[in-house]
Amino acid sequence: MKKLLIFSVFIVGLAAQSCTKVNETVYDKYPAAAFAATPKGADNALAIVVAKITGTWGSNYAGRDNCWYDLNSFSSDEQVIPHRNTGDWQLDFAQLYTRTAPTSLGITNNTWNWLYGAIYSANDAVAQLTAAKADPSKIAEAKVMRDWFYYLLIDDFGDVPFYTDNNTDPNTIQQTKRADIYNFIVTELKANVDLLSETKGGVYYGRFNKWAGYMVLAKVYLNAEVYTGTPHWAEALAAATKVASGGFTLHPATANTASPNGNTYYELFGNTCPDDETILAEYITENIISGNIYTIRSLNSANGTALIGFNGWNGTVIPSEYYDKFDDKDIRKKQFLVGPQAGNITYTKDISSLIDPGAGPNEGIRNTKFLTVAPNDASGGSNDFPIYRYADVLLMQAECNVRLGNSAAAEPFLKQIRTRAGLGDIANPTLDDIYNERGFELNMEGHRRQDMIRFGKYLLPHGFVSAGAEYMKLFPIPAAVLTVNPKLKQNPGYPTN
Repeated sequence: MKKLLIFSVFIVGLAAQSCTKVNETVYDKYPAAAFAATPKGADNALAIVVAKITGTWGSNYAGRDNCWYDLNSFSSDEQVIPHRNTGDWQLDFAQLYTRTAPTSLGITNNTWNWLYGAIYSANDAVAQLTAAKADPSKIAEAKVMRDWFYYLLIDDFGDVPFYTDNNTDPNTIQQTKRADIYNFIVTELKANVDLLSETKGGVYYGRFNKWAGYMVLAKVYLNAEVYTGTPHWAEALAAATKVASGGFTLHPATANTASPNGNTYYELFGNTCPDDETILAEYITENIISGNIYTIRSLNSANGTALIGFNGWNGTVIPSEYYDKFDDKDIRKKQFLVGPQAGNITYTKDISSLIDPGAGPNEGIRNTKFLTVAPNDASGGSNDFPIYRYADVLLMQAECNVRLGNSAAAEPFLKQIRTRAGLGDIANPTLDDIYNERGFELNMEGHRRQDMIRFGKYLLPHGFVSAGAEYMKLFPIPAAVLTVNPKLKQNPGYPTN
């Protein structure tokens, strides 16, 4: 039953009830403000925004492809989809990885459109709930979601059109400075996070409760120097500590044949994200509420059939220099497949080419962090996606302490992560130690590009990728957007058409 039951209660409960109660009130005849004033109406307004997170193909945070997750993951050093010398796979993913993507790239355009569509829905929810004088926690929830979408937007694109009133046409306004939007986000988050529910799980699984709200605030502060030029490490540490006060713990990691990849650690990436460690998760149920493609997209056909019952897409590979950083004793290394595999497939460690002529069919290390769970089919599985986990909080606390000059205080936070992974402690950890640990713990979860930029690693050469120029820390404003709104200026360094 898991998330389907929760999702139906929160999002489609009204429709389900209408099938069995022929005499109930017809809510679609209500004035919008009156409907939003009811508990069900308020939840419906929020559900529309929550549904934007999961979305579908080309329009979602994570799970399906060609949107935010792909834009931010394939531009990092942790994964790539090479063009295959058999003619498979378009160049988009390899172009993102090698910093050669055109400004017309569909993935970039999809991400921009998805975020503005989500912001529009959040604006609408804020307006409806405010007009209805709804429960203050519901209004706060809509505002915090809007802040999160704007945070993702400035992280990717820098200066962007900014509006909170849907009567404004975003195609006719100029960009607002990234630092100014940052200030709006921080101010609004601080005014609203304490109004959010403290409830974890249940109907708040997949929703922005108080702890998810403080997590967003911690993330925004953590990257303040990137956005504004001024660091706010102490504020980031305080916000992360507030999240930690929510009673989260690390999910255990023990050998267990009944768990994905033979270890309970991988239950974090399965059917339902465990409440002990999960701060915010994304609902996914294959072909009902989106789907999770990350394992099936990586496996080759025969190996996919042997492991999950469906042909793999033979796409995503893990660069060998990323894989080589993992200690052999690290339980997190279990997610990778290299060498002989089920289905009479042998994956080579290295790939010979990314674009021309492309990689051979079995070249490259594969990933099963999100080992596909049922219900599943040839287009993916039902693994929920962990947007934020307590492990990330511990790593942020460690990082902030090091940046504040107190590496000794960082040690116990880092130790918890490494102990679970089966590794020894690091006394007085450095920023490089924290950076590496974030790569081990959070790979394939959408954090790597942001981490690389914050730690000053993003523009360094790696593998097939040459050193990058400063302007590449931002993505280009999509060419189609510049055509629609001539008041916008392309980010420096990119062609204007």
